[in-house]
Amino acid sequence: MSWIAVVPFAGWALVRLSGFEPDWPWVPMVAYTPYAAAGAVAGVALAWMLRRRAAGAAGIAAVMALGIVVVPRAIADGNPAADGPVLRVLAANLMMGQADTGQLMALIGQVRPDVLTLQELTQDAMRRLEEAGVRERLPHAVTRPLPGVGGSAVYARHPLTAGEMIKVGAFGQARAWLAHPGGDRVEIVSVHPCAPKRVGRQPCWQGGLDALPRGRGQLQLLAGDFNATLDHLPMRELLESGYRTRPTSWDADSRPPGRRPWAVPGGCPG
Repeated sequence: MSWIAVVPFAGWALVRLSGFEPDWPWVPMVAYTPYAAAGAVAGVALAWMLRRRAAGAAGIAAVMALGIVVVPRAIADGNPAADGPVLRVLAANLMMGQADTGQLMALIGQVRPDVLTLQELTQDAMRRLEEAGVRERLPHAVTRPLPGVGGSAVYARHPLTAGEMIKVGAFGQARAWLAHPGGDRVEIVSVHPCAPKRVGRQPCWQGGLDALPRGRGQLQLLAGDFNATLDHLPMRELLESGYRTRPTSWDADSRPPGRRPWAVPGGCPG
């Protein structure tokens, strides 16, 4: 009984730390790594209650391994204080254009973003937003509406130069360069790679993440629905190229230290 409570979490930790990412069902499952860490703690407690020391020791090793990847998320990343221009960012997935336009406009009024990235933007959703006055608040835009899940856009308070849309499968990711009044030029991508499928290999999902620009030491902002978590290998590789992260549902000001690029992830696989 004690080994049954410990072995699954030990195996989970081994795969998660291995640098190897299997396909289905691991890609959807690994998003639940924080819950696996909690389960590993419960497994250790059961093993020690039953006085199964070998199982308990294996469980402790699993807890420590999973703690290495989970605990740092609750700790500040040590960004130094920084002065300079501020860029406030809001990202929203419109759920195939069905999101409530009034609520989104109210959120824009509350957050007062300098940049708005939209995912799953349809032609009808764009029409409703522009009729509701989104261009009055954010007059500059690079819009790539498409039916279904594939549309994407960047709206901004400051001038934008359109870039080539990143498109893998049915999912599009609008790209633009923003000219900030402070003199900086910021590359912005409205992120939305394919969602992982529930079976088989994940070439579209992997390809959509791999197609995102790597951090190059200049001002870059990735904001949107990544369909990935910090436990997915392609996401970790992207961040390790030079990005810092901000949490989902973020409406804080961004003052990146130096010229460090930022990623504002959101969304869940499935």
